[in-house]
Amino acid sequence: MGDKPSTTRLWVALWTVYLLWGSTYLAIRVAVHPSHGAAVPPLVLAGARFTLAGVVMLALTLRRPAPDGKPDPLGRRQWGAAAVIGLALPFGGNGFVSVAEKRIPSGVAAVVVATVPIWAAILAAALGRERTSRYHVFGLTLGFAGVAALVVGSGSGRASPVGILIVVIAAISWASGSVWSQTAPTVRRPLVMTGMEMVCGGLGCLIAAAVTGEFGALHVGAIDYRAWLAFAYLIVAGSMVAYSAYVWLLHNAPLSLATTYAYVNPVVAVALGALLLGEPFTVRSAGATVAVVAGVVLMLRRPQPTSAPVSAEAVPDEISV
Repeated sequence: MGDKPSTTRLWVALWTVYLLWGSTYLAIRVAVHPSHGAAVPPLVLAGARFTLAGVVMLALTLRRPAPDGKPDPLGRRQWGAAAVIGLALPFGGNGFVSVAEKRIPSGVAAVVVATVPIWAAILAAALGRERTSRYHVFGLTLGFAGVAALVVGSGSGRASPVGILIVVIAAISWASGSVWSQTAPTVRRPLVMTGMEMVCGGLGCLIAAAVTGEFGALHVGAIDYRAWLAFAYLIVAGSMVAYSAYVWLLHNAPLSLATTYAYVNPVVAVALGALLLGEPFTVRSAGATVAVVAGVVLMLRRPQPTSAPVSAEAVPDEISV
């Protein structure tokens, strides 16, 4: 890690990730929900966002050498790994969240996304990479109880089952790509790999948008200015600034501290959705948020993997990267 960073720099980086990643759910909702003028089709939004951010990130980092000065080639194996991870994370993760936010509030989406560490732990345990413990049992129970509370029953606070299902699929996709990336033949430069993943995932979203006819529903001239501002915010703040801060944390702070975003982001998203979009915050949604966050806290206390240590690319980053 080199010289120990100052406490101030650590907290600045942490709150950058907390606030920016937590606010991306709000930005997605503003962009895809037709509350004012025409909205941006969700897969078009995710595809354009990640493709542009990935190209810019590669342009800024591709020529930089690896930290150890050794060759770090970008061959077919590395691009193949980036394609798999990009389709699992930016496409399967963020793309599906964007689709779901046409049906459910941004805060609800963030709470369900917070289950990513739970799904990652299940997959890692199934592959024999982690030992199960009582923390798994308690965390799984609380996490799934929280998600169920958002869907089961009727009345205020109940979310669209279809929207919830889409976000659950997104969370499983993100967790699967994160677990697989532990042994994937990726490049060793984290920011370069991130750019490659974003380009691959973004192109996947654009292809899916073409197949599903989203481009036919895109009316650029009618899109409200707030949607354009949200789109720009997602590219700069969500996909570039916050992720760079997170990568810095992975190299300069304990993993247990860096991954606290997993239970802070949903709280930020729920608060912003209620304050700025008037999204309902009921006793049901409050209880679900507490249950999911508590479950994630327990999952982050799980035993360490029995195989190779987790790399920067392997950690289940936030879906709104």
